[in-house]
Amino acid sequence: MTPLAAALRDQAVHCADLGSPFMAQLCAVLADRLAPGTPLADRLFGWPGDVTPRGAALPLRLASALHALVLRGDALAACYPPHRVDDGTLWHAVEQAMTTQAAFIDRWIDSPPQTNEVRRSAALIAAAHWLVARHALPLRLSELGASAGLNLMWDHFALDAGGVTLGPAAAALTLRPAWTGAAPPHRRHPQVVERRGVDLNPLDPASATDRERLRAYLWADQPDRITLTDAAIGVATATVERADAIDWLGPRLTHVPGQMHMVFHTIAWQYFPPEAQARGTALIEEAGRSATLRAPLAWVGMEGDGMTPGAALTVRLWPGDIRARLGRIDYHGRWVNWRPRML
Repeated sequence: MTPLAAALRDQAVHCADLGSPFMAQLCAVLADRLAPGTPLADRLFGWPGDVTPRGAALPLRLASALHALVLRGDALAACYPPHRVDDGTLWHAVEQAMTTQAAFIDRWIDSPPQTNEVRRSAALIAAAHWLVARHALPLRLSELGASAGLNLMWDHFALDAGGVTLGPAAAALTLRPAWTGAAPPHRRHPQVVERRGVDLNPLDPASATDRERLRAYLWADQPDRITLTDAAIGVATATVERADAIDWLGPRLTHVPGQMHMVFHTIAWQYFPPEAQARGTALIEEAGRSATLRAPLAWVGMEGDGMTPGAALTVRLWPGDIRARLGRIDYHGRWVNWRPRML
């Protein structure tokens, strides 16, 4: 089996686990039937390096290119949700699109996936409430791997945490994950006074081209994700700078008295090279040593940790280097298991 076929098969399994039977079907069909023989297919099969989600994420690049064609009204749409077709019919339509739209697909796959999964903000809202229960200070936000910065707007979203609503009364959207555990502390509500993010290839929600790309990375049989993303785009005002995340973070770690600095990332840190992770950890720990009660520093991560299910939600808080595991969350934010415990 070729590396591309293996990556497509693995992606099919992941998509099925994440509630997308159509994407599972599409990736499985591509794994079984896509073969070299055209310039586009030859490029895909000859892709250098790691084509899995931990590398180039080539299956998601290709799938998003096809979805972009559907969103543009290509004939391929007749085989996409809400329609259901058999594998042969789907492959015939995909093969046709990859022939007639080869130039478009070839350009599209130059860029890596930029999925702003808005439902991950459930973790950020909950963590921020946990933090302000300990330090009743306004928040300054720094997001690493922010893409279009939609999750930098989490304070504009509401969260239904097991029947307790956190967030503004006039929220841009409401997140309703399957919630296990008590609600986070909610006597105080976070106040964000400044927010910025960084990404190697940021998307601009004000750009029609970038909005199309954001929607195309979502999965066609999950229209609720598209609805949430559109709502988040409607309030997106955060600045996301184009830079190396760790280079950018260094100057941001200067303390501002009267503010708690919340540095965070959601399914991004794990993709940083080991040397960048080590450098970033050292910078944050150094800044933590000079944090004070008037200028605390919090490091919040939602990342895979080799355990299942989902991702770990963790926090380190200075002064004191307080370490806590707040629980686990589905990679797409479909459920939250809120179980705070100190480490």
